[in-house]
Order: sequence, then structure tokens, then C-alpha cells
Amino acid sequence: MAKHLTNHEQNLRIVDQITSTVAGMGIAHLVIEDQRINGRSFIVNGDEVLNFGNCSYLGLETDVRLKAAAIDAIDKYGIVMSVSRAFASIYLYPELERLLTKLFESPALVSVSTTLAHASNIPVLVGDNDAVILDIQVHNCVHNAVELLRQRNIPIEKIRHNRMDILEERIQDLKDKHDKIWYMADGVYSMYGDYAPTADLQRLLDEYEQLHLYIDDAHGMSWAGKNGMGYIKSKMPKHPRLIVVVSMIKGFGTSGGVSIFPTEELRQKARNCGSTHIFSGPITNPVLGASIASARIHLSPEIDTLQQGLKERVDLFNYLAKEYELPVVHPNDSPIFFIGVGKPTVGYSMVRRLMDKGFYVNLSVFPSVSYNRTGLRMPITLHNQPEDIERLIKTIAEELPKALAEQDYSMKSIFSAFKLMK
Repeated sequence: MAKHLTNHEQNLRIVDQITSTVAGMGIAHLVIEDQRINGRSFIVNGDEVLNFGNCSYLGLETDVRLKAAAIDAIDKYGIVMSVSRAFASIYLYPELERLLTKLFESPALVSVSTTLAHASNIPVLVGDNDAVILDIQVHNCVHNAVELLRQRNIPIEKIRHNRMDILEERIQDLKDKHDKIWYMADGVYSMYGDYAPTADLQRLLDEYEQLHLYIDDAHGMSWAGKNGMGYIKSKMPKHPRLIVVVSMIKGFGTSGGVSIFPTEELRQKARNCGSTHIFSGPITNPVLGASIASARIHLSPEIDTLQQGLKERVDLFNYLAKEYELPVVHPNDSPIFFIGVGKPTVGYSMVRRLMDKGFYVNLSVFPSVSYNRTGLRMPITLHNQPEDIERLIKTIAEELPKALAEQDYSMKSIFSAFKLMK
């Protein structure tokens, strides 16, 4: 008798099959062959492709100042201080947090990664008599961290994406039963590049004293806000019930996570009690050195020039995508674009076609998105030159009808799958 597969086992089988398929087609699990990376392009299977899969929005990961700072940190301190930060840390740690606190205008605490920041913060912040509400599209690392709360029998709910009416209904129902209601969401969503509705969230914060916001703004950092403080911090003033976590591996150009707290007392509690600050290893010394260099750039007038350069590229992409009538799922001014293609097989065909034409883009497919909402995900960075963007858009417009015909699919089907207006 054949074994009955659970939903989890079925999902694993689908993911394994999809990954094996795309890896076999040479469009995933790629090995970059360059001996030196320039950010604009890379070589894979002997062919050079323009890189439209990079989330280092300001291109700082190749900046000579960050490289020099990383080398200097290695020279002075070695590769890593192999001891928990609960015991000791080198001077670079407090210096980086001092600069980040200035940048965000709120107390900042750094972690090895954003994922570990969530795993450390959430069990400390959420009390036994609290409730948690998740936006269904909040990043997977937040979902995973919240699972740590189930052993404490803390109620956890998921609501439809950006539905503030549903959120308010749930707040009204829960507010007399729980001390705090935590709403967890992204500032800029990593798939479609759309935003959390900050004006609505501010109104709810003002109206319901039990509401607390925990926002992952990993993709909003650097390209948005004063000193690159991010999308959420640029849209919502400092609030005693708002906690924001960002990533330094995106626009900041280095690595690690940053938790931004409303008070020094709460920051210190998170550091003292957070499991990953006690038991995990530290950020490596070259990353700390490079992060300090990046923070100083962010705190200088140069950040405005970098942000403007990226904005011009984003505006160009939006203009050309509209001109060519491409199915961009959430047109906006963030540097993340998602062109819907619908069926996974159309996505496979498009990524392969684009690679053959000299472009690399991210394939977004199950489980990152729903099975029939496959798409081409393209972050835009300062490495991408205007002429690169023009060539990419033109090539997508030329190749998409061919891929649709090959897979017996249509543009009408794409618009229907994503509920887009033609």
C-alpha cells in the first residue's frame, strides 16, 4: 500500500521537483565563475550575463572603502573573535551600533543576520498573555521565529495581505483578552516590492493602545529615507510601540541584521535575554569593519546622491515597462519589480531565454509564490546601467510572447492569474 503523504511531505516533494528541474535547466543553483566580481555582470557556464538578481541596491558591496575597511579589520583583529558576545566583543561592535543609533535616531542592536535577530527578539518581546497577527506575506524568517511561540500556547493568526480592515476587526476582538496584540509585517515586501500601508498602521497605533508593530524592513534599508534609515522609519515617526528590523546584506552592502528599538531599556533587554546574542557566534571582523565604513557613507551627504541615482533607474524601468505593456504586478517606486508569467513552465522558459540573451533574473516560483503566480523578480541596483535596463525590458517584451506560445498560455491568462487590469 502506498504511503499517504502529509501536506508538509507533499510540499517538500513539489519543492524538490521544481528545484531539480530548474537546476537541471541551468537557471538555478548556478556557480559564478568570475575571479573578480564587478556587480554589473558575472560569468556562468562560460557566458557573461548582466546581473538583475542582486539586492545590493546601492552597489556598496564592491565599494573600495568597504573593502579597505574589511581588510584593515582583518589585519588588526583577525578573521573572527570566536566568543559569544555575551562574554566579550571587539571595539568594532559598539562603534557600529553607535553609528547605527545615530543613523536610525533610535537605539540599535546588531545581529549576525536578520533571521537570527527575529529568532532572538520575538520570544523576548511577546509575553505569555499576548497575541500575534501575521500578514500572510511577511517574510519567511518572521514566520519561522513566531513558531517558537507555539510551545507557550500564544495565539497566532494570519490575515490576508495588507488588509487593514481585517486587522482592525481582529484587534477589536482580541484587545480585551490579551495584554498586547503584535502585528508583524514587512515594510517593503520582497517578492512584489509593494509596501506596508503606513498611514493606516499609524492610525491603528494611535487608536488601540494594545497594538504593537514588529516590522521587517530588510528591503527598505538604504535606498529610502534620511541617511538611508529605510522605508518604515521614513514614513512613521518614532513610536513607543514600533520595533523595526532591517538587513545590512541588502542596500547597506555588508551583512547582518539591525534591530531598532524605541528605548534603550528595551534594546538592553533584547541583548541580555535574546538567545542568539547569548549562544550564537559574532559577526565576523571584516564585516564589522566594512559595516562601519558603510554607516559613515550613510551618515554623509553622499547617500542622497546614491539614492537619486537608484531612483532614476527605477523610474526608467517603470516607464519602459509601461511603454511595452509588461505585466508588472505591483508598479511602484521601490527597486523590486515582479513581472508575472503565471505557469511555472513559462517562467522556466523565460529565464532560460533571457540567459541565452545575456541576462540573469530571479525566477520566483513555488513556494516563494503561489504555484500559478510564477514571475520574474528583478531588483534594480546602481550596478545596472540605463542601457542595461533598456535592453532587458526590450528583450522581455520580445521573448514573453514566444514563451507563452511555446507553453500554450496567454497574456490574458497572466492578467487573470494576478488579477491585473489590462
